[in-house]
Amino acid sequence: MATKAEVLDFIRIYADKMAEHRQELTDLDQAIGDGDHGINMSRGFKAVIEKLPTVYDKNIDDILKAVGMTLVSTVGGASGPLYGTAFMKAGAAVKGKEELSDEDLILAFEEAVGGIQLRGKAVEGEKTILDSMIPAINAIKASIAAGKSMTEALVEAEAAAWDGVEYTKSIIATKGRASYLGERSIGHQDPGATSMAYAFQAANEVAAKAGN
Repeated sequence: MATKAEVLDFIRIYADKMAEHRQELTDLDQAIGDGDHGINMSRGFKAVIEKLPTVYDKNIDDILKAVGMTLVSTVGGASGPLYGTAFMKAGAAVKGKEELSDEDLILAFEEAVGGIQLRGKAVEGEKTILDSMIPAINAIKASIAAGKSMTEALVEAEAAAWDGVEYTKSIIATKGRASYLGERSIGHQDPGATSMAYAFQAANEVAAKAGN
């Protein structure tokens, strides 16, 4: 079960990670993309943190929707629409909720993936954000199906996300600016998959802290 306080905590921790890893994400993007992923994500989540106080008393779906809309309007490049859509779709999946069951969380994650796939016209294996996101969500579903707690599931999700990031080094980019490099994109890890892995790291830290 995730409370509204935990959702807000997740957003704050993730924002801190985007600020902390801004240079790393930008360096990764300079190798195969526009060179601004870290700068954009850091700026977008700074705007999100400024927006949060206006939605403290709202339902979880309103909070997630506000995060998504802020990211769409403040994050440049492809990341804004993709991350923004992910948060908005996740919000729409849990309409009216004050707290989220494991099933709610899984549905929110799945809707977020669907939103990214639709907006980015991408599938797993194309060296994108989805290459860490989909394995992480599959790990959550497998863990919950095996009777584990969401806290345990998120530990496995983070590990799967970083495995996915590692996997992006071995494949050719076929989407976005990186696709122009063709085979030269091999050997480079995808910045979007990396920033997404930090989202699962943030979620894992929140769950561990809550101990539920």
